[in-house]
Amino acid sequence: MSTFDFCALKRDVERFIRGPGEHWAERIEREHDVPPALWDELRKLGFLTLTAPPELGGLGLPFTRYLELMEIIAGSHAAVRMIVHVVNGIWRALDRYATEEQRDRFVRPCVAGVIKVAFALTEPDAGSGADLRCSVVRRGDSYYLSGTKHLITFGSICDYWLLFARVSGSTGADGTVALMVPRTTTNVRVEKMPESMGVRGSDHARMHFDGAPVPVANRLGEEGQGLEVALGAFLCPSRISVAMSCVGLARRACALAIEHARARETFGKPLYRRQAIAFMVADMATEIEAARQLVMHAAWEWERKALEAQKLSSMAKLFATSMLQHVTDTALQIHGGIGYWEPHPIERIYRDARAQRFEEGTNEIQKAVIARELFGPRGADGIQGGDGE
Repeated sequence: MSTFDFCALKRDVERFIRGPGEHWAERIEREHDVPPALWDELRKLGFLTLTAPPELGGLGLPFTRYLELMEIIAGSHAAVRMIVHVVNGIWRALDRYATEEQRDRFVRPCVAGVIKVAFALTEPDAGSGADLRCSVVRRGDSYYLSGTKHLITFGSICDYWLLFARVSGSTGADGTVALMVPRTTTNVRVEKMPESMGVRGSDHARMHFDGAPVPVANRLGEEGQGLEVALGAFLCPSRISVAMSCVGLARRACALAIEHARARETFGKPLYRRQAIAFMVADMATEIEAARQLVMHAAWEWERKALEAQKLSSMAKLFATSMLQHVTDTALQIHGGIGYWEPHPIERIYRDARAQRFEEGTNEIQKAVIARELFGPRGADGIQGGDGE
């Protein structure tokens, strides 16, 4: 893609986020639901096919370019950001181990928006890693799946769950499998999760499987490669993308704080002329820029397949989520009491920001990954993931 073409695309994204995106945000907050029409509009605009290569039907944007767009999109409603983030990332997990037949059945339809795929890793009674409790028993050409998943984004509206389980009786990373489980399969009970503090309208589900049949032909990779599918192809770039979404949301919070500080007067003086407020804004802007540089460094290293990419992805997410918490809290403080009430944008941003500290792994998980990379080789239990998609 030429520089001119990318600049035009970037302007299109900005126009949508500042215009129709704001109207969608108001509707989602009002109705606590994401209308199917929003998915259709994002697909027609091409925002769901940004990263996949042309041979799969995507635009083929380099990851670092995509992150420039994610920074803008993250300033919109969290549900809008969530849709763009997940759809532009999940194809990687599907494609890395897919056969050509599976690419035609799953990957290309996912990229085209013909099917929705939910990433189903997290369980209520286990960490999202080698201690998976969901299990399968193979009989002939089918696996029979039992167990529970929860906090699964798009879990009740998807067409397939990209679900991770283990062969019954296996331990550790060995024996884990990645399965494309049809939403319509039998012996499954799906429940929508209760309303969350932020990211309103996003569909999150709990699923209970009781011997649900899944064709062996729907397995990605081999038995024992389940966690590789989950974490190797998806989680590292996804953490970097979440980190950039923190940068984008923090930038929006900072802009709102500046706008308020210019307009609000107390005792005959605008807030921004008070040194305490000016210093708050200066600190916010500095932290945002520092986080952005770390995120882009992690992205560049991931693009060139550097050995440090996994460590840097966790560093970027750890730093960016902590930065976002401080920036949104400071921005709300600058707004004073008025910022605490709906429908002020900073109130929504403050709520939405909290979710990113556990999306794609808690801060504690990121520290564990960083420490493991610094102190030596991975342990015998394999790569450990994070809690929450």
